[in-house]
Amino acid sequence: MNRHFLPAFAILFLFTFLSDFNTLAQNLRPVRDDVGFCWTKEDISALIHYLDKSASDSQAVNNIQIANNTPIAGISPHDDYLYAGDIYYPLFKKIKAKEIIIFGVTHGTVRKEIGDPHNVIILDDFSEWTGPFGPVKVSPLREQIKNGLDPKTFNSNNKAQTLEHSLEAMIPFLQYYNQDIKITPIMITGMSFDKMNTLSSQLSKIITKYIKDNNLTLGKDIFFLISSDANHYGADFNNTPFGDDEAAHSKATENDKRIAETFFNNVLDKTQIQKLSNELWAQTPEGKPALSWCGRYSIPFGLLTTTKIVEEITHKHLNGRLLKYSDTWSEGVIPIKHTHLGLTAPFSLKHWVGFLSAAFYLE
Repeated sequence: MNRHFLPAFAILFLFTFLSDFNTLAQNLRPVRDDVGFCWTKEDISALIHYLDKSASDSQAVNNIQIANNTPIAGISPHDDYLYAGDIYYPLFKKIKAKEIIIFGVTHGTVRKEIGDPHNVIILDDFSEWTGPFGPVKVSPLREQIKNGLDPKTFNSNNKAQTLEHSLEAMIPFLQYYNQDIKITPIMITGMSFDKMNTLSSQLSKIITKYIKDNNLTLGKDIFFLISSDANHYGADFNNTPFGDDEAAHSKATENDKRIAETFFNNVLDKTQIQKLSNELWAQTPEGKPALSWCGRYSIPFGLLTTTKIVEEITHKHLNGRLLKYSDTWSEGVIPIKHTHLGLTAPFSLKHWVGFLSAAFYLE
């Protein structure tokens, strides 16, 4: 037989294999940031091992008296692990649920690529997302959200979700502590508080039904995770209201801490969340944002949705605790060796980012 001739069955097999492979590749959300985050089990394990031994956890909620110490929701940074690993750590080691709803940011670079949508949430069509221990499944909740929401209130956009890094940053930490997680990734766009209140009410009803239909327990089975970095400060961000020296850094971080301590060490309701939104959305006399928090929309939207679900299911409120606040300039770079981790941003007073982690419990 001619060694260059392929029988028909072999051609059919090859075509089927390549088609299935292509479909599989299309259904797996690829990695966006392969520098700042860990995408091998060896790297994330080495990082957590380092943090277990050295991370400062003095502000962790374990040291604060709370009736129910299983968190229901949390806020996490999405900055480089070498800068912010110590801030991720006290939250993620407390998350026990296998199902995670992630409220992410829609960064400016992504908005430019997708036409800068407003007044919608952005979903995706991937069946799995890449994780360091293997693919992470997307929850069937996502399709229920698509079927339940008014089509005008959401976009399903794989390009947007692939370009955005604020959700994928959560996955290596989540999967390290629970390799059976499934996620519902939701990007939040800019919108007014009234629009946010209406859309979060619609979304919360769908999620509440899903929780009840599947007999899920808040905190134990399902968790609400909000991705946000705090202020982006310095000349590189055109954001220097206090100046650009050490004194300015101190004033800017104190302002971040004031906001975090005021709203995340507190019982949350709609009024508190609206006050928080007013802080995050404040403008200068020139009409520019007074703060440059990544999560100025993801935080209030995520908290509104979560509080409504909690109130419907338990008739209680969320009780927040700030776990830790810091920034790239104060933290410096974690001195971990022999990993593929790197930095995507400079270490400079002209370019520093604040970040925090917080946990939320039943009142």
